[in-house]
Amino acid sequence: MLQIIKATCTNGELVLSEKLSSELEGKTLQIMFIETSEPNQAIDSQALKIEQFLERVNNYSFLLPADYKFNRE
Repeated sequence: MLQIIKATCTNGELVLSEKLSSELEGKTLQIMFIETSEPNQAIDSQALKIEQFLERVNNYSFLLPADYKFNRE
């Protein structure tokens, strides 16, 4: 799952702009920091591009049955 959330670093702690999903409770997350000279514009632009890409990918994604096996022939 990929989710982009804005955060502000205050006194060494990240303050998120929105709450995380309850599905993430107890899970370990990887965080990627993107610092910009203009705080919101560059992040918004990059986040929008990522979201648009993921929407296009999701249009072509589907779940396979648990017993699916690839048969090249």
